[in-house]
Amino acid sequence: MARVKGGKTSNKRRKNILAMTKGYRFGRSTKKRQAREAIFHAGKYAFAHRRDKKNDYRRLFNVRINAALRAIDEGLSYSKFIGVANKKGVELNSKMLATLAADFPEVFARVVTKVR
Repeated sequence: MARVKGGKTSNKRRKNILAMTKGYRFGRSTKKRQAREAIFHAGKYAFAHRRDKKNDYRRLFNVRINAALRAIDEGLSYSKFIGVANKKGVELNSKMLATLAADFPEVFARVVTKVR
């Protein structure tokens, strides 16, 4: 029985790995071993940064709301506003409030006066 050398499979596997590293620089885009390492690291970073993205957006929302509050009223801060809003039962989350603050300042001002 003839032996199987597997050249076709190896080439296909190598081609697929290098296709995943398209756009990478230096040996990571041309050499199989470096490309595999780059793919593993990229996967780890992608997994971690999907979680980090949620925190980044939460921070951005807080900054936008705080900036809009400072523009409306000098004495009102983000934490005071959110505390009062929660006590009054306002059903708007941070993302909604940040969108209103950035895109519809007059509506956001009405929400602030309603909360006070």
